[in-house]
Amino acid sequence: MLETSARLLELLSLLQLKRDWTSAELAGRLEVSTRTVRADIARLRSLGYPVHARPGVAGGYRLVAGTAMPPLLLDDEEAVAVAVGLGAVATQRLGVEETSLTALAKLEQVLPARLRRRVEAVREATSVVPGVRPPLDLSALGAVAAAIRGHERLRFGYTKPGGGEGVRHTEPQRLVSWGSLWYLLAWDLDRDDWRVFRVDRMVVYAPTGVRFQPRLIPADNVVEYVVGRVSKAAWTYRARVLVHAPAATVAAKIRIPVDIEVVDEFTCQVVLGSDHPDRLALWMTQLDLDIEVIDGDELAVALERLAARLHRAAGGASTT
Repeated sequence: MLETSARLLELLSLLQLKRDWTSAELAGRLEVSTRTVRADIARLRSLGYPVHARPGVAGGYRLVAGTAMPPLLLDDEEAVAVAVGLGAVATQRLGVEETSLTALAKLEQVLPARLRRRVEAVREATSVVPGVRPPLDLSALGAVAAAIRGHERLRFGYTKPGGGEGVRHTEPQRLVSWGSLWYLLAWDLDRDDWRVFRVDRMVVYAPTGVRFQPRLIPADNVVEYVVGRVSKAAWTYRARVLVHAPAATVAAKIRIPVDIEVVDEFTCQVVLGSDHPDRLALWMTQLDLDIEVIDGDELAVALERLAARLHRAAGGASTT
């Protein structure tokens, strides 16, 4: 039985290498009869692999696309390439970051130690341009993604924004990518409440092996919930601004959840914030819309400072 199973795996690997094999070619590679090849092909079909037979004297077999995705066999080079590629995709804004991480977690779970070392060597030997894409700890992300996929409780050390450190015991629910940062939405077992954690501040401990039933996330849109928690909680300064544009236009330009109140079809009020009024003033100019500060004297002063700075910067230019 063991010989038959090993032979089926080798047969499947051969079929994935090229498009067409004759019965004689497969029999020669497997060192069996063509009758055994036919029997093995029937076994693969029963397992869901769509193997097409070509009739005739030189009849052969081809692995074709089916209606379902069967398991694939990868050699060492292919496995390393897929792992590195999935890690690269996880750092991009392509809409498949979390899917890439779960696939990477599955792959790294079964990679032999020698191949894991090769994947890590590629990551360690790769540099990125500063400010374009910061280094990403794929091992931590992969561990978090695996815990989410397996509904397994997660323990990790966590560094707070102020520098304090502690240990968290959680039920991880979802990963959310925002710009260059990753956030974990999890149920904090010690605090009996939902919490959002930055993955780059986490040190993931060994798997706990303790399963849990997923909880109902307190929002229809997980991304908006996480971004709202992260952005509004981080604001140290808030202001209310009248924007001379329809609310829909403003909502399309502001990519984070903010409170937008409709005044009429041409204007709206927006409550938003930042960690400093100067940064908020600079960000408001990027909206490319006419605004008035209703509540927030510090923002008004910051806008005046910014206007004076820009006026000085353009002082040497022609005003013709």
